[in-house]
Amino acid sequence: MAQAADGVIAFRRRAGKGQDEEWRVLQRELLETKSSLKQAYGGFNTFSDPDLVEFYVYEINALQARYAYLLRRIKTIDRQQAGA
Repeated sequence: MAQAADGVIAFRRRAGKGQDEEWRVLQRELLETKSSLKQAYGGFNTFSDPDLVEFYVYEINALQARYAYLLRRIKTIDRQQAGA
């Protein structure tokens, strides 16, 4: 297991086509979620209107939950492939 410069974990894979494709899709979604999270933090730090602050708090929480799910799913696939 190696850590990439941008903080996204890159896993070594030994898999069939199905899981390998799912792994790539999950990695792409993880990077997109990370980008969306960065934008949401930017919005949170920019606005002071209570409604917008509340919106960004909910958005950040939702994106953090999605990021955690995607990371867990990637790790599960990696463990399955390592055991294969």
